[in-house]
Amino acid sequence: MENNINIYMQEPDGSVTEHVAPTDMGLSLMEFLKASEYDILATCGGMALCATCCVDVLEGEEKLNEMTDDEYAMLDTLPDLLPNSRLACQLQLNNNMDGLKVKLH
Repeated sequence: MENNINIYMQEPDGSVTEHVAPTDMGLSLMEFLKASEYDILATCGGMALCATCCVDVLEGEEKLNEMTDDEYAMLDTLPDLLPNSRLACQLQLNNNMDGLKVKLH
């Protein structure tokens, strides 16, 4: 079974970068993006307590797990929340997420 997916990251200049992400290491999208050297603070270390890993899902939102109450409550504190905003720390990489396209919030 293939244990890699493609994640597309929209850069600040509007260009899109393709990344190959492993799905067999138990990584969250936040951990993968940090490892890919994106500027994500992730102050709370992935506990859904700070919203510094917020991403906007541009394509593939239907592929993601349901938002938890904790994630929703944290996102609800953001003044510029978008309907497609998610906490990257709460998105566990899995094969269903192949083709996901996001940008940093």
